[in-house]
Amino acid sequence: MITDKNLRVSEDQVLTLNATSALSTYSINLSHDTDTTGVTGKGGGVRDLGEGKELFFNFAITTAVASAATSVTFEIVAADNAALTTNLVVLASTGAVGYASLTAGANIVLPVPPKIGSTGKAYIGARYTTAGDNSAGAGKVTTDIVEAIQDGKKFYTSGFSVK
Repeated sequence: MITDKNLRVSEDQVLTLNATSALSTYSINLSHDTDTTGVTGKGGGVRDLGEGKELFFNFAITTAVASAATSVTFEIVAADNAALTTNLVVLASTGAVGYASLTAGANIVLPVPPKIGSTGKAYIGARYTTAGDNSAGAGKVTTDIVEAIQDGKKFYTSGFSVK
């Protein structure tokens, strides 16, 4: 999996929440309000990130979520502003993921839906919602938009032995 710093919406973002939600630290600007000559205000439209080759949001757990939290829901969201607070819409959701699955090194993957362009929203990011009390310990997540998923969990026999 190849990551790009410009397609990262969270980096080691702390998930110390008490049954509330948090938006990703960063958002990605999908608008192109500049024309080909560099004149602002003449570009128009929103880039349709969902068209073409399939992309994914990869939610990488960098620090395990504490057992006091019962689950975390990961969502792809879009909004009219960079803070992701104006006219926010949910584009895709994992549903509740139990804390036992949220160990360090775990990857939660969500495909980017092709309907992004039709929302007319200028920014895309992520939202994390915990259930239960996570004040006992902080989990952390790094979230990237990627083209391919590498799970790193395939093991093959070597095909030879040493005597």
